[in-house]
Formats: sequence, C-alpha cells, structure tokens
Amino acid sequence: MSLRKPTKALPNMAEADIAIVRIAPESSFKNKAYDALKEAILKMDIYSTPEPVMLDERALSERLGVSRTPIREAIAMLEQDGFVKTVPRRGIMVVRRTKSEIVDMIRAWAALESMAARLITTTARKKDISALRDFFKDFGKDRLPEDHVEEYSKANIAFHQALISLSESPVLVDLTNDLLLHVRGYRQLTIGRKDRTATSLPEHLAMIEALEARDTELAEKRARDHTLGLAAYVEAHGQELFS
Repeated sequence: MSLRKPTKALPNMAEADIAIVRIAPESSFKNKAYDALKEAILKMDIYSTPEPVMLDERALSERLGVSRTPIREAIAMLEQDGFVKTVPRRGIMVVRRTKSEIVDMIRAWAALESMAARLITTTARKKDISALRDFFKDFGKDRLPEDHVEEYSKANIAFHQALISLSESPVLVDLTNDLLLHVRGYRQLTIGRKDRTATSLPEHLAMIEALEARDTELAEKRARDHTLGLAAYVEAHGQELFS
C-alpha cells in the first residue's frame, strides 16, 4: 500500500496577508503641499528679473494652512525634482537654468511640439484646430503684436500650451510640464524684441494653416522650425535679455 504525500493547500487569495502600511495624515498633507507649490511655481515668471526668486517657509505654511513639517517635506521633493534649491543662510530659491540649459530645453520642446503637431493633423477635430486662431483674433495689421506686447505674450504662451494639449497625448503633456516653467519664461522675455515679434504672428498662423490642411509633414516642420528659431535666438542673444 503506497502512501500519498499530502498536497499543500493553495492559499486563499481573498485571505492573503497583504503588507499594507497605513497612510499617515502627514503624508497626504505633504503631497497636497507639493502639488500646490509645484503648480504655483509653474505659474511664476521667474525670468522677468535678474534677481533670484525666493520662497519663505513660514509664509508658505500660513498661505497653505498647514504646519511647516509637510512644507519642508514638499520642498525636499521639489528640490529633488530640480524646481527649488535650499541655499544656506538665504532660504529656498526657485531654480533658474543657465543659457545653455535653456537652449537644450527649448530644443527638446521643439521636438515634443512638432510631434504634437503631427498627432493633431491625424486625430484632432476640425473645429478644435480652427479654434487655435482665436488666440490671435485680436492681432493683425491694424493691431500689431509689438504694440501690445504683454497681451500678445499671454496669447503666445496659451497657444503653445494648447498645441500640446490638443495632441491628446498624456505623455507629451507630462514631458512639457517639466519644461514649461523655463521655456515659457524665455518665450516671455524674447517676445518683446521687435525682431522676434515681427515673425511670431505669421509663423503661428502658418502653423495653424498646415494643421487645418492636415498636412502632417508641413505642420510638424513649421512647429519645429518655429521653436528652434527661439532656441537660436536665445543662444545668440541670451546674455542681453536681462539688460
């Protein structure tokens, strides 16, 4: 008579012992503080002045209505992401990039935006593409962008963000968000220069025309060339922008 080895019972998955760590309230405060501070930093115009942009921990704590502990933790996360830097005896400084770093970022944006243009020609609705013209409806021969620089600068930034969004690619949106703070800042700095403003509106309208025509290759090229023009300008005149 042979003895059969008893089989090992399979674990009941519903009763499995899963190692879950209780979420501490401080953790959620830290993440909420991080999200709020990052959003606020991304909206800043940190290149409008040569002076560094500083953040005050106590003021941030009061503004957000949380203790300073989650603020410190959020700042540490932002520092790891490269948005801020803690400077001994000075405080928390929003990081600004060097001219060469900015040029690299603008070139990366050009690649991402040209891909967005390609996707738009194949997936976006006609009315959504045509709506891009609304950003510039208040400008033309009778109302030149160079005579309304601040207003045109806002339209310019909104247009480029809309292009990325219209691609309906979450990856492109995430990648450009990391570049937005710096690329936007330099777009705002350069748009007031007459040699940039004069070409900006015609280039934007030419991009929209290519998108409306569903000319994928041309739309991609015009989007890329437009932003590479900004990179070339910053590379040539970057040191003059704060003068």
